Amino acid sequence: MLRHLSIRDFVIVDQLELEFEAGFGALTGETGAGKSILLDALGLALGGKAEAGVVRAGQARAEIVAEFDLPADGPLRDWLVEQEIEADDGCVLMRRVIESGGRSRAWLNGSPVVLAQMRAAGEWLADIHGQHAHHALLRGDAQLALVDAHGGLAARAAEVAERYRAWSALRRAREAAEEGASSTERERELLGWQVSELRELAFDADEWATLNQEQARLAHAAGLIEGSAEVLDGLAEGEYAVVPQLERLLGRVAEMARHDGQLADVQELLGSAGIQLDEALHAMRRYRDRLDLDPARLAEIDQRIQAITAAARKYRVAPDGLPELLADSVFRLERLTRQSDPEALAREEAAARAAFMGVAQSLSEARRKVAAGLSAAVTEAMQSLAMVGSRFDIALRPVEEGCASGIETVEFLVAANASQPLRPMARVASGGELSRIGLAIQVITSRNASTPTLIFDEVDVGIGGRVAEIVGRLLRQLGDDRQVLCVTHLPQVAAQANWQWSIAKETRDGQTLSRVTQLDATARIEEIARMLGGVNITDTTRSHAAEMLSLR
Repeated sequence: MLRHLSIRDFVIVDQLELEFEAGFGALTGETGAGKSILLDALGLALGGKAEAGVVRAGQARAEIVAEFDLPADGPLRDWLVEQEIEADDGCVLMRRVIESGGRSRAWLNGSPVVLAQMRAAGEWLADIHGQHAHHALLRGDAQLALVDAHGGLAARAAEVAERYRAWSALRRAREAAEEGASSTERERELLGWQVSELRELAFDADEWATLNQEQARLAHAAGLIEGSAEVLDGLAEGEYAVVPQLERLLGRVAEMARHDGQLADVQELLGSAGIQLDEALHAMRRYRDRLDLDPARLAEIDQRIQAITAAARKYRVAPDGLPELLADSVFRLERLTRQSDPEALAREEAAARAAFMGVAQSLSEARRKVAAGLSAAVTEAMQSLAMVGSRFDIALRPVEEGCASGIETVEFLVAANASQPLRPMARVASGGELSRIGLAIQVITSRNASTPTLIFDEVDVGIGGRVAEIVGRLLRQLGDDRQVLCVTHLPQVAAQANWQWSIAKETRDGQTLSRVTQLDATARIEEIARMLGGVNITDTTRSHAAEMLSLR
C-alpha cells in the first residue's frame, strides 16, 4: 500500500508531506482546491507522462516521491531482482523530477530508471481510475482490454497478437513472392557475395578494439621500453633513486621518533609512502619484462587492420559496424531465399495460421467464461445502484479471419429496464446511468485485481442521494482488503470513509497554494456539513453530518 507521498513545487503545491493509512480514505474540498492535483502527482511518480507546465511558477523543478510497501514475495519483487534494483528494505521508493524546461528523470529505490520501468513497477502497486474512466468503456478496445485484465488473460492475448503478426508477415511475403519471384534473384546474388566476403573476413567488434590497442603498444614499444627504464632508474636503480632515499629518511625519522612521540604520524605516513612506492616498483618491473619488440607481429596487425578498414569503406560503414552488417545481410538473404519459393512460403503461412487459430480459440473460450461471470456480477451490482430490472451483458462478436486481438471483438450491452432489449452501452445509457454502470464495472474488476492500492478520481460524477451512499459502501467494502483512495464531492461517499482529508486553497505571500488537512472526528462533521449545506452551515446540517458518520 501507499505509505508516504512527498510533493515539491508541483502546480499549486509548494511542499507537502503526506502519510497514508490503510482502508478507505476520502479526499474532499472545493472545486479547484487541488484534490486531483495530488493524484496527478502520484500518477507521475508511477511513470505517467510529464509536461513542463506542471512545475510551479517561478521554480526550476518539481519533485514527487512516493513510498509503497513491497510485498514479501510476488512478481514485483522478482521483477526488481531481474532489473538489478535494490529490493531488500521492504519498500518501493519511486522518485520523479520534472524540470521547468520539460526534461524528466526517474529513480526506483535510488537507481536511475527509464519511464517504461517506472510504469512497469507502478502497475503492481496502484491502479488509478480517472474521472472519465467510464467514457473509455464505450470503446471496443477498452472493453476487450478490461475483460482480458479481469480474467488474467493479458499474457495469452499478447501471445495471440504475436502469432497473428507472424502469420500476417508470412502471408505478405507469400503474396509478394507470387507477384514477382524473378525480381529478387539479382539482389540475392549480390547479398550472397557480400555474406561470403564478410564471413571470410571473420571479424567481430571486440577484435577491433584489441587490434588497435596492440598496434599502439607494438608501434611504440621502443619508447615504452625506454620510458620503463627511466622510471625504474628513478625509483630504485639510479644514483638518486627515490626508494633508497625514502628508506634512509624513514630510518632517520624512526630513530628520532624513539625520543619524540610527536613524529609517529610522520613515520606512519613515510611508511605508507614506502609501501606504495615498492608496489609501484614491482608493477613497473613486471610491465617492462612483458614489453618486447616484434616487427613481424606489428606487420601482421597492420595488414589485418587494413583488410578491415577496406571492407568498411567498401560497404560504407564504420569498422565496428561490420558484424551488424553481416547479420542484417544474412537475415535479408534468408528472407529473399524464402520469397523465391512461394510454395514453401505457403506451407509456412498455413502452419502460422494454424498456430494462431489454436491459441486464439483457447483465448476465446476463456474470454467467454470471464464475460459470463463479469456480466452477472455487474448486473447484480446495477440493481443496488437504482437500476432495478436492468441487465448488463458482454457479447463476443466473431471475426471470420481473425485479427491481432483474436477471433472476436467485445461489445458491452445494456438494458436499462426489464422491458427493454439489450443494446450497445454507448447508445442506450444516459450520463447518470453510464456513471453508475462504469463505477459498478470498476469496483467489481478491482475486487479481483492484485493491486494493493486503488485510486478513484471523482468516478461518482453524475450520481447522488441513496445511490451515492451505496457507492460509498462499495468503496468501503473494497477498503476492507485494499487501500482505497477516492476524490469525491459527495458527502454520502465521504461519510463512508475510514479516514478523510480536506484539500483547500490558501494565499501565502501573495501566492495561491494548496493545503491538506487530516480531519479528526469533529473536523469531519464540519467538512461533511459543508458538503451538505454549502456556505451557510447550520446546527441541523451538522447534526445530519454527524448522523451520516455514525451510520457507517
